[in-house]
Amino acid sequence: MENQKTIDALNKLITINNDRIEGYETASKETDETDLKSLFAHLMATSQKCKRELEAEVLVLAGEPSEGTKASGKFFRAWMDVKAALTGKDRKAILNSCEFGEDAAIKTYENVMEDDAKHFNSHLENLINVQFSLLLADHNTVKSLRDALASA
Repeated sequence: MENQKTIDALNKLITINNDRIEGYETASKETDETDLKSLFAHLMATSQKCKRELEAEVLVLAGEPSEGTKASGKFFRAWMDVKAALTGKDRKAILNSCEFGEDAAIKTYENVMEDDAKHFNSHLENLINVQFSLLLADHNTVKSLRDALASA
C-alpha cells in the first residue's frame, strides 16, 4: 500500500466533508425553520465526525490532512445563496439544494471506494464503508423530506 496514494484518496473524502460542512452552514443561514436548522446541525455533525476520523488516518500515514474545499463545493454554496435569494428561503428549494450536495458527497465516496480501494487496508476500507453508510442515511433523510413536499 503506497502511502501517498492512500493519503490522496483520504483527502478527497476530507474535502467533500469540508464542502458538506460549509454547505450546511450556508443552508442553516438560509432558513428560519427550526426543524431544518436542527437537521442541518445533525448533517454537519456527521461530516465533522467523518472528517476527524479521516484526518486521524492521514496523520497516522504521516500525511497532511486537506483543509480546503473543492471548486464544486464552492459552486454548491454559491448556488444555494442565489437559489435562496430567488426563492425567498423556500423550504423545497433549500432541500433541493441540499440533495444536490448530498448527491455530490455520495458520488465522491463511491468514486473513492471504486477507484482507490486498492490503496486501503481492511481498517480503512471498513472506516470508509461505515462513513458511506452514515452519509447515505443522511442523503435519504434529505431526499425523503424533499419528496414529502412534492407529494403534499
